[in-house]
Amino acid sequence: MPPTTRDRILDAFQDLLIDGGERAATLDAVSASAGVSKGGLLYHFASKDALAAGLLDRLRHLAALDAEQIRTASSGAVDHLIRNSVDTGSPLDRSMIGAYRLAQGRHEGAKAAIAAVNSGWLEAIEDAVGDPAVAQLIMLVSDGLYYNSAIADVGLDASVTVPTDLDALLAVISRLAPGPGTPAA
Repeated sequence: MPPTTRDRILDAFQDLLIDGGERAATLDAVSASAGVSKGGLLYHFASKDALAAGLLDRLRHLAALDAEQIRTASSGAVDHLIRNSVDTGSPLDRSMIGAYRLAQGRHEGAKAAIAAVNSGWLEAIEDAVGDPAVAQLIMLVSDGLYYNSAIADVGLDASVTVPTDLDALLAVISRLAPGPGTPAA
């Protein structure tokens, strides 16, 4: 099924944010990139603030789905989080990066949405490991893996995503937080 006009507009806004920052994501640029008239854009999103709200709603929705996958992963919450802490260019990745770009421009709604997303992930990991400090450490490891993969020249940075490296990392984590949310060492 092809994306809806609304989704095409949000995709265009998000892509412009990622590629050029908030200043590049003008209403004219968004409508041109989405292949809709400015009137068509304004029908779906009455302002740039409405576009930002739409992108942040998308982010919250995708992150809620991701947090549920973390909680229900058959491999365990920590294993799932760590193995998926890479930038693959997924809709969630792109929404998060778009939100980061808005936050760089001091968009308070973006800052709040990012904080809520991070809290949701942290809560899922805390529930799995039962120790808030260990959960925070796991989140920082996840953030570091994501950061390194996001800045790699070609999508994924093989030095941090090779399964044997992740297995060793997960073994160390399991010594810190043995339990149902972590793999056996």
